[in-house]
Amino acid sequence: MQIKINKSSLELAQGDITQQDTDAIVNAANPTLLGGGGVDGAIHRAAGPQLLEECRTLGGCNTGDAKITRGYRLKAKHVIHTVGPVYHREGARAAGLLASCYRRSLEVARENGLKSIAFPSISTGAYGYPVQEAAPIALQTVIDYLKDHPEIELVRFVLFDRHTYEAYEEALKRISAT
Repeated sequence: MQIKINKSSLELAQGDITQQDTDAIVNAANPTLLGGGGVDGAIHRAAGPQLLEECRTLGGCNTGDAKITRGYRLKAKHVIHTVGPVYHREGARAAGLLASCYRRSLEVARENGLKSIAFPSISTGAYGYPVQEAAPIALQTVIDYLKDHPEIELVRFVLFDRHTYEAYEEALKRISAT
């Protein structure tokens, strides 16, 4: 599924984020930035050991913030690492922190002159954020950003499984209808 926001495109795809040929892919990282499970582990494995070496120089990352590295063996030239909220730990702050992950990742991309970016569904795996709650936050945050920043030409949500894809598709249909 794809929609246009001014000159920018927003796409939904089911697949493997490590295979994306966008300028950057976003890593749903842990605060250390030193690798882990899920998307984080897959990106570190695909990028190779140089990614871990560079991440060690960054001093970690706060929840809701984002930092950039090279992509090494990935098709994407860069990895933007963001730390999503742990749903049950953050309570009322979770939605704002999740939105901040998407916004800060887009800001980092723009600051570095990048035109295309691929996102996973941040925090909906091991961090326990319900995908039906996370999808509209993610999509609305990206749409709002693209309205003011047409320099980002393509945002692709690369969703690992059918359940997650369908949740994002339904949320995007609801947002597009308003």
